[in-house]
Amino acid sequence: MRCIKSMNFKNLFATVNEIHGITGKNRPFLFCDVVWCGLRYGAGYRDYRLNEWWTLNGKQRKTYVTRGINNSIIKKCNDPAYYHLLNNKIDFNRLFGEYLGRRWIYLKEATESDFEKFMSGLETVVAKPTDEACGRGVEKINRSDYESVGAMYKHLTETGRFLVEECIVQHPVISGIYPYSVNTLRIVSLTSDDGTPNILYAFIRIGNGGRVVDNINAGGMAAPIDLDTGVINNVAFDKDSRYYDTHPQTGSPIVGVKIPMWDEAKELVLKAAKMIPQLRYVGWDVAITPDKPVFVEGNQHPGHDILQMPPHVPDKIGMLPRIKQFIDI
Repeated sequence: MRCIKSMNFKNLFATVNEIHGITGKNRPFLFCDVVWCGLRYGAGYRDYRLNEWWTLNGKQRKTYVTRGINNSIIKKCNDPAYYHLLNNKIDFNRLFGEYLGRRWIYLKEATESDFEKFMSGLETVVAKPTDEACGRGVEKINRSDYESVGAMYKHLTETGRFLVEECIVQHPVISGIYPYSVNTLRIVSLTSDDGTPNILYAFIRIGNGGRVVDNINAGGMAAPIDLDTGVINNVAFDKDSRYYDTHPQTGSPIVGVKIPMWDEAKELVLKAAKMIPQLRYVGWDVAITPDKPVFVEGNQHPGHDILQMPPHVPDKIGMLPRIKQFIDI
């Protein structure tokens, strides 16, 4: 019932109209089915649209991770008292510093002189707010665009971008898909009820449109990675449910690309999961550099909507049975 009460009915009606246009199905039927799926399965209208729930029968629907189920997993597995270790980028960088592979500075605790020393030898840096997600507020800063390092410092502190990091140089295989953003791997760990960390699933997020962030909500796309081989094994998709086997801007192949140092990336995530046993369900953003995998950030609220896109689940069996292998939910 909570799922229904929290629905944005304007967006719900717009979604029903969109699905009617796609399928020709009766609008009142679709409306009632969306509401029923919210009551019965905890599915939101976005779940219904993205995962094409109108094509699923009741048995199949029971296997899907919905917004409500994802929230239940988070509530069971993650202690809010420890969210700051992931939410706060400064706390994250301090805890996982040895796995970052880059220098960084926190301007709230640094003078202009400290920043000048940090910028020595650097032309371009990445600046971020400390408490935003989904790529919001991230800015690539070029030293040459400012009269002085002092002017850079003033701009960053006045705009609230207090975390400044060296740019990550990604592996040429990853850069070859799309070179303008750091195309990160979203690797989700789930620590089982017996305390064993596991890799639940993994996707690569890829930028698009000349933008410097790879997040889907910022115009990027995502494609699934085979956990055993590290190969991108299916098409990428964006937030408008458009699918790509090659990149629309660069023309580079997506499907079939093997992620370099895949085993090392998985080992990195499992090692980190053991460091924060109070957060058992985490989405780790990992970049692949020419030398090793490194962390970008972690998320205590892994998004569920990318899990079960129609081309990726031809058998129409969702992720919930796999999750139940590790936890009682």
